[in-house]
Amino acid sequence: MKTAAELNMIARDIRIDALRGIHAAGSGHPGGSFSVTDILTALYFGVMNVDPADPCMEGRDRLVLSKGHAAPALYATLAHRGFFDPEEMLSLRHMGSFLQGHPDMHKCPGVEISTGSLGQGFSAAVGMAIADKLDKKDRRTFVVTGDGELQEGIIWEAALQAAKYGLDNLIAVVDWNNLQIDGVVDTVKKVAPVDAKFAAFGWEVFNVDGHDMQALLDTFEKALKVSGKPVCIVAKTVKGKGVSFMENQAGWHGKAPNDEQLAQALKELGGEM
Repeated sequence: MKTAAELNMIARDIRIDALRGIHAAGSGHPGGSFSVTDILTALYFGVMNVDPADPCMEGRDRLVLSKGHAAPALYATLAHRGFFDPEEMLSLRHMGSFLQGHPDMHKCPGVEISTGSLGQGFSAAVGMAIADKLDKKDRRTFVVTGDGELQEGIIWEAALQAAKYGLDNLIAVVDWNNLQIDGVVDTVKKVAPVDAKFAAFGWEVFNVDGHDMQALLDTFEKALKVSGKPVCIVAKTVKGKGVSFMENQAGWHGKAPNDEQLAQALKELGGEM
């Protein structure tokens, strides 16, 4: 198993390739992609049972990126995990590419379900976990949601359903970067305290620094041991993490860097043009 230090280096490379893809596309969502990168890295390289050579392997763990606009982070993670060549990131959002603006399960290897309409991925993940319980399949479903996405009512209906059926094969991660396209999350529509709300809905809840790789690994290890109820991990993150002029800036929710900004960002991340 890779160390936290090794996973941090992989996360750095994932951010670099996600940014290169967004720049090549001239559009995309760097802010939320960078806040969730460490979470996806921990999952795909340290937690989940997947096989890039056999994306449809029976018994594999499954991840649903409910905040589908963070697709660049998911694509770059899948690429570095071996599902496809990282150079494909330069085709992001291009006509005919299998790397569209939101994940497409029919085009991109490793994508378990198409997402983009906020809240629906979370609901689908609950359904997938219920199906696995009925079919007596021993695997996990992981779902990553954004904090602004929690303003969708469908999230809470699904959360109630997950608790009702004791879905201990379901682990949700909230990417809590405190910003959405219109500004500060609780200013747009207050959703805090998220941990207390999920606990009240019958979930086991953990809080973690979403950029502390070892803490993430340790928290997932605890989550995997929970029995009889679904788990929610509230991960405190920084929107635009890793690039100084993007960090904590709502304006970088959905905007591509120009050539000069790309050069500065790659320098900060340790990459090259």
